[in-house]
Amino acid sequence: MSMQNVTQVSGRAVNVPGDDVDTDRIIPARFMKCVTFDGLGEYLFHDVRFAEDGSRKKHNLNDPRFEGASIMICGSNFGCGSSREHAPQSLYRAGFHGLVAGNFAEIFFGNSTSLGMPCVSASKEDRDKIIAAVEANPQLEVTIDLVDLKVRFGEDSVPCEIREGARDSLLNGRFDPLDELLEGNEQVDAVAQRLHYG
Repeated sequence: MSMQNVTQVSGRAVNVPGDDVDTDRIIPARFMKCVTFDGLGEYLFHDVRFAEDGSRKKHNLNDPRFEGASIMICGSNFGCGSSREHAPQSLYRAGFHGLVAGNFAEIFFGNSTSLGMPCVSASKEDRDKIIAAVEANPQLEVTIDLVDLKVRFGEDSVPCEIREGARDSLLNGRFDPLDELLEGNEQVDAVAQRLHYG
């Protein structure tokens, strides 16, 4: 029961600026009381998007031009701070399928990869090119290509990087450790049948 291979992800993009964006900013701790991850997407970046009275602040994720974006362009050290799995889950549940940043915190990167959500690194200069193109045309399709290691936007492209192990697991549909475990269900049952408990 192999996962789908992730060779590329495409969609419209939105820039969420700033370096060292930590997991508490991505999903504030008070929204992590859920038993499942369902519904976490509505709280994505809640405290920087909404005032205490619930009114919307000025933020790219509140800008109608970028509504429905599925690729996020970020700064450096994205996903730092606590290791909460809820941060990538909230991004995924909000409809994001890929991220482009300067670099990512290690645990955030691993949790995102396990969701089949590629996190690729690109230089600031190259990210600025993507951001400028998206600002000029918010309907522009952006593609993270894991085969050619490029981020394509309109007629342009820039190089990107991703750790080889993560790239391999995404390209070969082996990014979900639970799925791999369930794949061996028959072997686990066979071993259990051979064991003798007193």
